[in-house]
Amino acid sequence: MSGPQVDPASLQHRPAPEPDATDPATPWSAGIRRTADGALALAGHDLPALAETHGTPVYLLDADDVRARARAYVEAFNAAFADLAGADVYYAGKAFLSVAVARWVHAEGMSIDVASGVELATALRAGVPAQRLALHGNNKSDAELTEAVTAGVGRVVIDSLAEIERLADLAAAHGRRVPVMVRVTTGVHAGGHDFIATAHEDQKFGLSLRDGAAREAVRRILARPELELRGLHSHIGSQIMDLAGFGVAAKALLRLRAEVADSDGVLMPELDLGGGYGISYIGEQAPPRPQEVAGALATAVNDACAELGTPVPHISVEPGRSVIGPAGLTVYRVGTVKPVTLDDGGQRLYVSVDGGMSDNIRTALYEADYTAALANRRSQAPIVASRVVGMHCESGDIVVRDVGLPSDVRPGDLLAVPATGAYGRAMASNYNMLPRPGVLAVTEEEVRFIVRPETPADVMALDLG
Repeated sequence: MSGPQVDPASLQHRPAPEPDATDPATPWSAGIRRTADGALALAGHDLPALAETHGTPVYLLDADDVRARARAYVEAFNAAFADLAGADVYYAGKAFLSVAVARWVHAEGMSIDVASGVELATALRAGVPAQRLALHGNNKSDAELTEAVTAGVGRVVIDSLAEIERLADLAAAHGRRVPVMVRVTTGVHAGGHDFIATAHEDQKFGLSLRDGAAREAVRRILARPELELRGLHSHIGSQIMDLAGFGVAAKALLRLRAEVADSDGVLMPELDLGGGYGISYIGEQAPPRPQEVAGALATAVNDACAELGTPVPHISVEPGRSVIGPAGLTVYRVGTVKPVTLDDGGQRLYVSVDGGMSDNIRTALYEADYTAALANRRSQAPIVASRVVGMHCESGDIVVRDVGLPSDVRPGDLLAVPATGAYGRAMASNYNMLPRPGVLAVTEEEVRFIVRPETPADVMALDLG
């Protein structure tokens, strides 16, 4: 096609960076390489062969990379808080949870936070001890709370005043004492799109410091002997690259902790600083390393406690997508390729693939940035401004909004979109009645589906006629 070629320095239409495990800003998993014949390979397995055998679209998960990232966070926080009161690292089940993933991260020393009854059941099925689980949610059902109480989860994160009495009554009915934390809205928010910045006041999560709701929650919990107040919890957002907000939030939580100790004589032993640490999606910015995160939080907590004259609490964090996100990628097969003339006279190549917003809603929902690369060959053709779109009946069905692709991309080619391990399969749908893709775990020794791909029969099975 004719049209403007892409300046390699342009952020808007630059091609995907080549896989490079030494590049801290790479969006590719550690096991991705470009082979001599130009195809991409994961852990030594050519993507074209995987696509031919297992179909497309397909989520690929670099299993060794998942485990290495989980291990890195556990080791970093253990080291940073070794001389303080210790730390726990929780895997965010909402990013993507399966029995296999739960087993991997637990084996590397992580606990798991869950946000629904099925997430809780999945973690338990994986053999994760209930004491290593935390239940979140702004609208937990009685059934979910009962499941948490009877299983003996390590903590329930309280998200509203009404939840306190409901949980206490359920605990009493089952003869249990339930450990709880209070999710506090600190007013500090950070990260990407407004929908994923979760600590400003005008949103559904948590209990506010500003209007006294958090303090009232503490008072009510202390009045119910069926509940054990373990500490305070904060989550300031998601896809966070700047760590400064965590220090501000930590100081606000620690100040409330000190106030409760002074007024009620109860010094809460724990503090959860949430997570949401960012990842690289397009190779533009290197995310903070686990050692940087752990060191920054240890310093912030230690300094604030010294200023307040209170002992340092046991800390927990939830790194979120940074464990699973970079370890995943999605492989699509190209269908229609269409040049479109723009209002300014330029052209954009629209490259349609066999998936779309049903397997990655984040571009449409959050205007999230992704990149894409030819996975089946190397091309010497000029790079042109391109948009990767799905097959759904929506103009907003966009997988990659702006990327430079070779001008000779053609039907049958494979495209790989990196950094889809988090919130790809977890947020997938059956829009237009498309079956959801499977999740294929890949190591050098083994390739296997840990979540099988749906079939048309699966999609139709719920239709009772």
